Amino acid sequence: MRVLLVEDDALLGDALQAGLRQSGYAVDWMKDGAAADQALLTEPYAAVVLDLGLPRLSGLEVLRRLRSRNSQTQTQTQTQKQNVRIPVLILTAMDAVDDRIKGLDAGADDYLVKPFDMGELAARLRALVRRASGGAAPELRAAGVRLDPAAHRVLYRDKPVELSAREFAVLHALMLNAGKVLSRAQLEEQLYAWGEEVESNAVEVHIHHLRRKIFPEMIETIRGVGYLIPRDNAA
Repeated sequence: MRVLLVEDDALLGDALQAGLRQSGYAVDWMKDGAAADQALLTEPYAAVVLDLGLPRLSGLEVLRRLRSRNSQTQTQTQTQKQNVRIPVLILTAMDAVDDRIKGLDAGADDYLVKPFDMGELAARLRALVRRASGGAAPELRAAGVRLDPAAHRVLYRDKPVELSAREFAVLHALMLNAGKVLSRAQLEEQLYAWGEEVESNAVEVHIHHLRRKIFPEMIETIRGVGYLIPRDNAA
């Protein structure tokens, strides 16, 4: 799952990027507000982790621009429409109560006070992504498969299934979007951050391995379109 990290502090940003990657996220790290605003115009994300005190463009202004695009849907690309609705978690200093209020009023979904625990940040992101996809339960279920994002664990008929990080990410994306067809390009966009090399048949290989490790019928191929896990199987 791909997230946008916006943080101008080099040490904190490096630690956040490493921690998020360890939690299974593909991370694009922007160090100023203008770069973040441009990324949100061109790249799809599952969530945004946004510092407020940024150079070139403040975090609040990045957030306001993102949410204001609700009124411009006629001329927006699919990526821009998708990003308008993505959850945003703001990072703020301990004593910046006014900033927290302004951030929430501008459209943030949650906030975290610095300094914070990396485990709490990852948990809050998982909760935001779940709610954005219309789910409340921490565990995803479909056709006898149970996926726990927090424990990074998959069970099929109550038996553990060993998956690589990429295989887990593909299954997570498909289960999170049960009933929706995801194209190869959409899956690649969620799996890889900027600068990461994508092999031409990587998604197909991951799908093949998932079918072999779980069962072939779970993931359907919509020829010429993409892949899906049917919604009526998700429970």
